[in-house]
Amino acid sequence: MDAEVPFRLILVDPPADVDFGIQRGRGAQYETLFVQRRTQRDISFDFSVAVAGSGRNGLPNFQGPFVQGPPGGRFIYVDVGTYAGQKDTCWSRRMKVPLDGVTWTLIRKAARPGHRLSARIPGTGKDGGPSCATVHLLGDWQVFANR
Repeated sequence: MDAEVPFRLILVDPPADVDFGIQRGRGAQYETLFVQRRTQRDISFDFSVAVAGSGRNGLPNFQGPFVQGPPGGRFIYVDVGTYAGQKDTCWSRRMKVPLDGVTWTLIRKAARPGHRLSARIPGTGKDGGPSCATVHLLGDWQVFANR
């Protein structure tokens, strides 16, 4: 199955006055898209990820400009502070959102018209600043109808 799957990442209660965005591209050749700063409690990012046939292990093979990492270990980067292009901040971090919990069943459901795959991640780390490194989902990946 080859599909374009709509995603929504929700940053739960991130610190104020810090920019966050989704990284498109790799290495030095990247740009940060959908840059936002907290205005309410949460921030959400909507984008799509391509999924092409199964990898060697039968798991979904995520592809495209938003996907990072090797097959079997794919993830999405959320850029934070200076990595998101913010000049007036002391924060220079990235959050790594693993895609390993996304199954074919979820992909088939999310690929239906009017649906998307969604995950909630912590916006604030243990140090009180923005989360960084590999983040653990707040719950599981879920499929929702678009609103």
